[in-house]
Amino acid sequence: MGCLTRDRLTNRLSSLSSSARFDSSSLSEPLTDSLLLATVQRYSYAPAQAGRRYLLSMPFYVHAQDRPRFATELLDLAEAHWSYMDRFADRLILRGPTLSDDGTEHTGSVHVVNLADRASAERFATEEPYCLAGLYRQVTTVRTVVLLHREPTEGSLTSGVPNALITGQWPPKPRNASATDPQLLGVNPDRRLSFVAVLVDDNQSHTTGIVSIVRAIPDKALRIVQPLADQLAAEPVALTAQRWRRGGRS
Repeated sequence: MGCLTRDRLTNRLSSLSSSARFDSSSLSEPLTDSLLLATVQRYSYAPAQAGRRYLLSMPFYVHAQDRPRFATELLDLAEAHWSYMDRFADRLILRGPTLSDDGTEHTGSVHVVNLADRASAERFATEEPYCLAGLYRQVTTVRTVVLLHREPTEGSLTSGVPNALITGQWPPKPRNASATDPQLLGVNPDRRLSFVAVLVDDNQSHTTGIVSIVRAIPDKALRIVQPLADQLAAEPVALTAQRWRRGGRS
């Protein structure tokens, strides 16, 4: 999935105007690139009718992988990134960057966000400031079914134990809802599992993979998630592990 060009932003603004969410006559200055972006971002997720909350129904897993050698640009745009994500604070289930093996370099961004539909998820991903600046080499957006989500405790945040992002994919398999609900994790899931979701197609009829956050170093995290992934896929799954940390301003 590519990031937005000026032409695509202009088309998006035109669609907002036609849907009566935005009145172009309200602009009091020339439509520069920065104003165009700000205007699209302001109105893209506004409620269609005043006083009604945005309808939330679908979690999406959004994983952006950085282009190499853009650390300075990432730092320069950090505040813009955080400000953008602030608009989705009540919809974000999970957020944070992936890191290099030694934990010192930013290698990507992970968000699980509750949105109304696929189009909203695509806009969430492509209108994000890092993406607009061309700092990502790849962005993946997949619908998910969340099996486990544990909020961090104060102890887990200060323990110094690293977190790992574990992901795996498999060819689409018909989804048995009873086999992909939280009961699959057992009565007492491993305490080191803080997040588990199965990746699905948009109509939730097939599973395509797994994503998990584990409070452990990557090698140990792989061993924790492997049996669950193999059970979900009904076959051995090749998993990948990356260091990860919780994101946000704090």
